[in-house]
Amino acid sequence: MKSKIIILVIALTLIASVGIMLYLVKIRGVAHAVNVSRDEYPILGVDLSSHNGDIDFNRLKADSVDFVMLKATEGTTFKDPKFNRNYTEARKAGISHIGAYHFFRFDTDGEMQAMNLINSLRGKTIDLPVAIDLEEWTNPKHLDTDEVVTRLQAMIDYLEINGLTILFYTNKDGYQRFIRDRFDDYPLWICSFTDPPLGDDNNDWALWQYSHWGWTDACDTEVDLNTFNGDREQWLQWVKSSTF
Repeated sequence: MKSKIIILVIALTLIASVGIMLYLVKIRGVAHAVNVSRDEYPILGVDLSSHNGDIDFNRLKADSVDFVMLKATEGTTFKDPKFNRNYTEARKAGISHIGAYHFFRFDTDGEMQAMNLINSLRGKTIDLPVAIDLEEWTNPKHLDTDEVVTRLQAMIDYLEINGLTILFYTNKDGYQRFIRDRFDDYPLWICSFTDPPLGDDNNDWALWQYSHWGWTDACDTEVDLNTFNGDREQWLQWVKSSTF
């Protein structure tokens, strides 16, 4: 009888676990990964924030990572608590290219968001265009697209006046709503779990985040995996031409 109760408890636990996973998929959207050929896409990058805890950047360097994108700021006031440490440790480890990104808030002033980012970048050398993370996840749903775009343009203008080059990070929904036919001249970092990431008729992307489930011994959490749209020589040319 006791063994039957134990088996029942285990079964119920498994059912509950599956239910939780399905619920998370429902509320957050399906988070998959795509197998990317290293022969076709030899450049490997990861993006990191305080969510990933303490990173062993020497271990990350040993994993042959070509670039890291570090969360710096969000909105008008939030500063990622790990950004300064992550930047310093990545430099010490000799990571080839270090970038920074800002999570854009739809409902706050764009110029003030730019000031927040610039303040966090002060005294640091960023090797990649500064990425504006533009996505609907956790942002207000009710705001008009043109209102968001106006704030976004204000942020871009202020960053460019201060000598920074821009890269947009977004998913397919964000691309269609905000980027396409508005900001096509800026390089795109696309989050997509299809191959090709924007469909057969659109190869106009620079970076591709193809997995949320990457793994490295450098930290205790799963990491986002990214690649570049080209070979190693094209990568170096792109970095040189797209940054100040």
